[in-house]
Formats: sequence, structure tokens, C-alpha cells
Amino acid sequence: MSVETRGERRIGLLNGFAAYGMWGLVPLFWPLLEPAGAVEILAHRMVWSLGFVAIALLVIRRWAWAGELLRQPRRLGLIAIAATVITINWGVYIWAVNTGHVVEASLGYFINPLVTIAMGVLLLKERLRPAQWAAVGIGFAAVLVLTIGYGQPPWISLCLAFSFATYGLVKKKVNLGGLESLAAETAIQFLPALGYLLWLAGQGDMAFGAEGAGHAALLAATGVVTAAPLVCFGAAAIRVPLSTLGLLQYLAPVLQFLLGVLYFREAMPAERWAGFALVWAALSLLTWDALRTSRRARLTLQAAGVDVDVPEIQKPASSPRL
Repeated sequence: MSVETRGERRIGLLNGFAAYGMWGLVPLFWPLLEPAGAVEILAHRMVWSLGFVAIALLVIRRWAWAGELLRQPRRLGLIAIAATVITINWGVYIWAVNTGHVVEASLGYFINPLVTIAMGVLLLKERLRPAQWAAVGIGFAAVLVLTIGYGQPPWISLCLAFSFATYGLVKKKVNLGGLESLAAETAIQFLPALGYLLWLAGQGDMAFGAEGAGHAALLAATGVVTAAPLVCFGAAAIRVPLSTLGLLQYLAPVLQFLLGVLYFREAMPAERWAGFALVWAALSLLTWDALRTSRRARLTLQAAGVDVDVPEIQKPASSPRL
């Protein structure tokens, strides 16, 4: 591997750690926005994210995709679906963090790979390897254990996992880059979000401006908090193998879980530990199977005389939008 290639991979890894690290630490940010409610925070996130991404696209002069997208009604429809499910995901996540459910929210992103695999089987008729079937089965058992532990299904986790899995499925069909996709989605979200904020202001119930300039600046910073890790993720996705990104993605829910237990002091009775242990076992099995499959593919390419040391420019994997 050349020095230049090693340097690119190092930059990619640093950006990957930065992206998933920011997503993992974001539960520390949302409580700072109180007393604004979850819906107001969500609306501000939509409005300010569009502004931030629009500026970024102006700086890098990347607008050609917009004209092409407007001429493709089917892709526009898919973007609208993506905007809808990510709105649900964002809203539930913000509400969960600000109401003391950080651990349960982290669980949603732990089980997301299992839900994605299950959706691939049910909707795309994909065939699973035995280890993948075993991981999905263990994940189902974990949900049952957690249902007993919580006294009800872990609906926050399931909502986050299914909404993001659906989002990832739709994103595969749309095939847009990270910034472009966020711009298109927030453009759809913008008018309803702005309308809600104007209505809230008319009712005299909007926190923006009422809690001082610092609080208003924090609400405006939701755009940066949304887009900054996405920029880092995009820089990582073109420089490191997808298998590496697949491992890095667990950093975010691990950090969230640790924050929930150690910083927010959320309760973790024995049955919840048992449920999480099953989820982690399923993910370990998935990771082992993915690494084994990747190694076999690499050996096959090497046997065929293909140089596998030089990373190809790869299509970015789905990134969380916490």
C-alpha cells in the first residue's frame, strides 16, 4: 500500500470516528434546547438544516443534481417518503432523549442492522446465510426479553430501528449523496416546519427568542449538529472500506448507551442487561460473519490476480440521522 493510500485511509478513519463520535454524543445536546418542546426542536432542526446545507452546496458549487431530480417524479416521491420517515426518526429520538429514554434510544440503533436484514428478506426476498438467520433469531429473543423487562414492547427502540431501516431502504433507491439527500429532504420538510414555527409564535408559545440569545443560537445550531457529522461521514465513506464503516457504526449507540447509564443515570435492571446482552451477541455474530465473508471475497480476488490493497471509491453506506 502506498504512502498516499495509507494517508487517505487515515483521513477516512479520522472522519469516520468524528462522524460516529458526534452522533454518539448528540444526547448531550438536545437537553440544552429545553424548555423548547420536542416538536419545536424538530421544526428548528428542519429549518436550520436546510439553511446550513444550502450554504455548503453553494460553497462547493454542487447544484446540477437538483435540476435532474426535479425532472424525475418517481425519485421525488421517494425523497418525500424518506423525508417523512426521517422526520419520525428525528422526532422520536429528540423526545426520547429529553424525557429520559437515552438507553432505549440507543437500543434502536443497536437493533437497526437486524431490522434491516429482516426487511431485506421480507421485502427484497434476499437470502440469508445461516449466521445471519441465527443473529435475527437472537435479536427477536432479545426483544421478547426486553418486552418482559419494560412491561411493554420497547416501542421507542422499535420505532427508531424500523423508521431508519425504512429510510435506508428508500435511500438505496434514490441514490443521492449525503449533502444532496439532506438538502432535498429538508426542502420538503421546510415549509411545514416553518409553518408550525410561525403558528407557535402566533400562539405566544415559541421558545426561540424567549429564552435569550444563547438559547436561540443553540436552536439555530441544530442545522450544524445535523450536517457536520454527515460531512465527516461522506469524507470517510469514499476513503475506507464499507466493512470498516460497518464496524465504526456501532460507536454511536455504544456512546449513547454509556451516556444513558453513566451520565443520565438511567435504570438498568437485570432483565434489561439480559436483553442488551442478547442484542450484542447477535451483533457480534453478524460482525463475525461479515468479516469472514469479506475475507473470503478478498482471498478470491487475490487468487484471481486482482489488487485489493487499493481501495475503490465505494457507494456510501446509510448514515444515522440522530
